[in-house]
Parts: sequence; C-alpha cells; structure tokens
Amino acid sequence: MRLPAQTAGDAGAMGAGKTAKGVPAPGAVPPAARTAPAGTARTGTARTGTAPAGTAGAGTAGAGTAPAGPVAAGLPADPDDRIGRFATIWSRAIFPVTATSLTRVEFERHLVPLARTLAEALHARPFDASVGQRVGAELVAVHCTDPEALAGTLGVVEAYLVLYCGPGGGGADESEEYRARCARLQHGIAAGFARELRERTLREQEAIARSALTARIDAQQALHASEARFRAVFEGAAIGIGIADLQGNVIEVNDTLLQMFGGLEGHVRGRNVNEWSHPDDTPHVWRMYGELVRGEREHYRVEKPYYRHDGTVLWTNLTVSLLRDAEGTPQYQLALMEDTTERRLLNLRLRYEATHDALTGLPNRTLFFERLEKALSGAGGSRFGLCYLDLDGFKTVNDSLGHSAGDRLLVEVADRLQSCATGPGEVVARLGGDEFVALTTGPETEEEVTDLAMRILSALATPIRLEGRELTVRGSIGIVEGPAGSRTAAEVLRSADITMYRAKAAGGNRFEFADEEADARAITRHGLTNALPAALERGEFFIEYQPLVHMHDGSVHGAEALVRWSHPQYGVLGPDRFIPLAERTGLIVPLGRWVLEEAVRQARKWQREYGDSALRINVNLSPTQLHHPGLVADTVAVLENSGLAPGALCLEVTESALIGADDELLEPLRRLAALGVDIALDDFGTGYSNLANLRRLPVSVLKLDRSFTQGMQQEPANPVDVKIVEGIVALAHSLELAVTVEGVETGAQAAQLRALGCDTAQGWYYARPGAPDRIHTLSLCDAVPTP
Repeated sequence: MRLPAQTAGDAGAMGAGKTAKGVPAPGAVPPAARTAPAGTARTGTARTGTAPAGTAGAGTAGAGTAPAGPVAAGLPADPDDRIGRFATIWSRAIFPVTATSLTRVEFERHLVPLARTLAEALHARPFDASVGQRVGAELVAVHCTDPEALAGTLGVVEAYLVLYCGPGGGGADESEEYRARCARLQHGIAAGFARELRERTLREQEAIARSALTARIDAQQALHASEARFRAVFEGAAIGIGIADLQGNVIEVNDTLLQMFGGLEGHVRGRNVNEWSHPDDTPHVWRMYGELVRGEREHYRVEKPYYRHDGTVLWTNLTVSLLRDAEGTPQYQLALMEDTTERRLLNLRLRYEATHDALTGLPNRTLFFERLEKALSGAGGSRFGLCYLDLDGFKTVNDSLGHSAGDRLLVEVADRLQSCATGPGEVVARLGGDEFVALTTGPETEEEVTDLAMRILSALATPIRLEGRELTVRGSIGIVEGPAGSRTAAEVLRSADITMYRAKAAGGNRFEFADEEADARAITRHGLTNALPAALERGEFFIEYQPLVHMHDGSVHGAEALVRWSHPQYGVLGPDRFIPLAERTGLIVPLGRWVLEEAVRQARKWQREYGDSALRINVNLSPTQLHHPGLVADTVAVLENSGLAPGALCLEVTESALIGADDELLEPLRRLAALGVDIALDDFGTGYSNLANLRRLPVSVLKLDRSFTQGMQQEPANPVDVKIVEGIVALAHSLELAVTVEGVETGAQAAQLRALGCDTAQGWYYARPGAPDRIHTLSLCDAVPTP
C-alpha cells in the first residue's frame, strides 16, 4: 500500500545544512528583479551547512551592503508587487521538493498570504517572532515536509525578505534592526516547521501503531491477507519500526530503521534492547520500559539517543507500544523511531548562536546571566567573586583606527581574558561593546577574585600589535564578592558596573571593590538624573534669594538667585546635588533659562513693589551655558519680555570656567557686557588664573571666595588672610572692579571686610537664602558694633 504523497520526507532528518533545489544563489539577482539597476546589492547571505555543537561563528548574515530600501534597489514601488515577487522566488525554491498535487502557479498563490504575513511581521510594532512559527507550521500543512524545503525557505527569507519587504528607507541602524528581525523570523520558521512536523509524525506513528496491531490480530484470523497489509505498512513506512518480544530480543526491523543505525543488519537484528543504553538517557526512560513489558502501561514516548556501530550518536523521538493477543495478554513491544539528529544539531547551533558572542566566541550576556544565577543559588557556604571589566579609552581606537581594528582588539582581549580564567569555577563572558565579566566561585573567593583581577590587568599590560603599531590596553575593574544567595544576579551586575565606573573615575587601570554606601550614592545620582527632565516639566524647581548688602551702609544692593529642587522622595535638594547631573545630561541649558526667566521676573516685581530701580539680581551661568550658541539671544529676550533693564542683571561665571578662555568663548560675555549686563567672576582666587587675565575679561565684579575670609570670622583676624584680601581689593579697585565677598557669617568678619574696602557682601550673617518676600529682612544676628 502506497503512503499518501504528503508524508514523503516527513520523518527524515531535518537537514538544515542542505541547499534546497531552486534556491537562487545568495547575492544573485532574483528572476523577478533582473531588471534592477546595476549595482543593486543583496541583503544577506543564505547560510548553509550545519556547524557541530560548540563551534563558534557558524555563518554571518548580511555580508553584503543593503540598499537604502526596496525602491532604491530597483524593485517595484507597490508593496503587493514586491510581495508577489518574493512569493515567486520562494515558490521556485521549494516547489521541486514539495509532494503536492498543485501546479507551481497554484502553489505560488498559496505562498502569497504567507509572504504577506512575514512582511507584516517584519514591520510590526511591537515585533512578534512567533509569526515565523505559524508560517513554518503552515508549510508542513501544505505538504512542504522535505528537509530541503525548510533549508530553501530559510535561504530565501534570509536573502530576499528585507530586500523585497523591508523599509522604504532609513539608516544603517534601521537596516540592522530589520536584518535582526529577519533572523528571528528565520528561527521562528525553523521552530514552527520542526514542531508541526514532529506532531504530524507522532500522529502518523500512532496510526501506524494501530495499523500494526490490527495487522497482527488479523494475521491470526486471516494470516495471508493480514500479512500482506502489515508488510505494506511495515516496509513502506518513512520512520523506523522494530518489533521485540517482552524479553527485549529484537525480532523484526524495517529497512528505514536499519538505515538509521548505519545499515548493518547484524548491529540491530538479534540484539536485546537493554544493550542500547546511553549515558544521556533520562532516568525515567528505563523505568517506563519496565512498566510497559510488565503490562502496567500501554505505551510511552521519550527522546532517546543511541550509539551507531561507528560510535556516532543517533537521536530519536521514540514511541514504544505494547502489543497484546486476542485475549489481552502482552505478546510484543512495537518501537517507532523518528531520526531527529539533524534537527537536534540545528537546535544546538541556534542555541549556541543565541548564547555566545559572534565576534569573540565568549559566552554572551544571556548565558553569563544564567551561570551567575546558578552560582548565586548555590548551597550554604558557597561564595562568588565577579570582575566587571571596561577598557579605558577604547572609543579612541574605534575613532582613530576604525571599527574593524577595534573588533580585532576585542578578539585579542577576549583571548587574554580566557587565558586568565582557567581555574575551576571560573568563566569569562562579553556583555557587549568593550565590557567583559569574569566569574569565580568556591568557598573562599575574596583572595581568588583579587588574584583574578590582578591577572587580568597584568595580561592587558602587554601591548597589542595592531595595524603596524603597538597599542597599550588599560582596563578598569569593579569587583563584587560575597556569599551566594545574598543578592540577585541583576543586583550583582549593577553593583559591579557602578564600582567599575568608580575605578575608572579614580584614573583607570585599577580595580575597586564594591561599597554599599558608594553604590547607594551612585544609584541615587542615577535616579536623580533620570528624574531631572520630568521634574522641570512638573515644576518641582523653585528659587530662593540671598540678599547682597552694601557694606558701607548695610542697605540691600540686590540678591543672588539660588535654585532648589523639591524632590518628592528626597525632599529639598541644593544645587550641589543636581547641577552637576544637569551639566552632564545637557538639561542645564533649559534649567538655566528657566532660572533666568524666574529671577528676572522677580527682580522686576521687586522694582514695582519697592520702587528701587537700583535693586539687582545675580544669576549663575554654568560652563555648558557659556558654550551654548543661544546665550546672548536668550538673555536679551528674557530681559525684553520682563521689562527689566540690562543694568539690573548680573551674570556670575566661575573663575575656573574662564581659565584659558579664548576670544571665541569670551565674545558672548563681551556682547552682554556691552548691553549693560554686569559680569561677575565667581569664586575668585580658586582657579589659579593669571591675574593679568583680568584685563581681558569682560567682568565688572569680583566675588571673593569664602576660603580667603574664613580666618576673619573671629578676632583677631588671621593676618595672612587680611593681607591677601587687602591685595585683591586693591587690585580690583585699580582695575575699576567692584568686590563682593561670599560667606560672611559674623559681625567681626563683616567689620574687617568693610575696613578693607570690600563693596558688597552676602552670607548667613546678613540673611540665609529664602523666599522672595524676605529680600529686605536682614538678621544681623551677631553684629559687633564698630566705632
């Protein structure tokens, strides 16, 4: 009896390494696109061959350079036309190996909706790789069960899906995203194909088992007729069939099973199934076998490996059923075997590619995370040590020598790290970019992880020869060590990452151990950094004002605007907590503009309330704001919108920001000074600048740093501090600059500074920063009367 055509090839090995008939050669122009302009590049390279388990670098997709989009590649603009052409190429690739009664044109029309499904999945947001599994299952449903049909499909999808159905344009990052999506769809197609083929095969196995049992019973009733039917099923089956007695002696096997075991009849017939044990057998395999031969169960299914006569391993999906006679007494056992060796190798290859870094062959983040979680879940007394390595200055290598040279450098670094982690329980992985991790486990890991870090730094110290030059590689390492079970894998990696950046900030080429307090500060900084943009939008910032006082008569000259953050979790934060974060993120520009607008608006309000046109407002400028091209225009716009005269605004710039400043940097300040805006040189005396530079800076006020006046808080005053301040005041006045003193806290200090000729002052002696309605409220809490 001939089996239905659709079962042909269903139970054979899934030869992912074969090339299906009709698949266009990778890189060749498809028949439907032969009119494309010359120079149209292919989108990828169909990978063929099956790499042995454990082999790195099994093939690289996308070796060619994809055009900007389908239309740019000379393809039709209409998406339906491109989908139709893709279906045509697909049909030509797999139709010759498909057992179907359809014509090729009818078969192609059946592929069009599948091609559209893949195209829609390629563009879907969010992306769903399971669509590929449904497409793979649909192929089996239309009798594309030959392994070459799968290989052909994967080749066509890899080579042409992005080309015909990809984006209409976009940069390299978008193209890379679509190629990654295409690869995941390929994996889904292979998985769906394999699962559906297995389910179909198992259904056929059950049908064959029932047929075999029926044939056996019929043989007792009508021996000749039943024997003919049984032989038709037995010999014509595409899966291996074997019959053994209840003692396990093999009585009969079909040719398919013989071929699965290497074709040697003596290696199969006459043997006992108990001889076919394998080290990888799961514990319940032989338990279920014992239950079956005792009549306690009717059948069981397992995945079981066997040794062939040449020592190679045969992996099978095995179904064993119990055959009973007419009275229900167990007589024989029937084994149905599907060869899954090629499918297993394909799965191992996909698993390897999913868990190993394609460039270095090291375990990637996914696999390392699994091993770290296993180490952290160890029994009591077990400890772990983790080194988190980041190369110092690696970006410079990429920028100067190119990414190809950077990749070769990473490969060399990976080899050296592997040579360092050779002890038991030690493993090295690449997390991405130039970040690597090394893990050690055992009862005593504090010394071991320190030794491992020292070995890594020593291995990196030897220069690497690259492109005719020697490169010195340095690295910063963050170490986390402790008992298993105390933290999660995510917490360990985060702590190691934070510690690594602490080592880098300390100069690099060193290692640091994790510190809980330092981690907490870093996590807080990170949280504040992330919360800054939303905080500005939600209006969580406010301004306090500290009066600036004329020293000769104690009247209020103006106020300095000091920004505060009313954080919902940490309360009111001073500028020292968030201004550096705003500088690093670039948020200082919009935040600084907001402070300027609010302070200028408040100054104009004071003028209307108090009628004091001489009241000034001081606003701090950060170094980033100084470099912003819109500084002058923004300042002028704020002044014009508020109606405040330029002379009522003073912008404070730290001395360190102007050290070595060229004319280009000073030009915006000169333009503002020319408009009448005062420029104050803040923290004067801390920047180690050349005093001669004062002549070229467009400043009108020197703000003397508090470090020079702390020695005057008590009587008698420090004579050295007195001389220094006296000299600075004399110098400033000779250059027609006013002098403002910061940090005045006592009456004695105020009296001494007034005697030295300082013009204005601010500090807690006069008033602490506060709400704008307290601008004229001075405390003078410990004023010392002066003659």
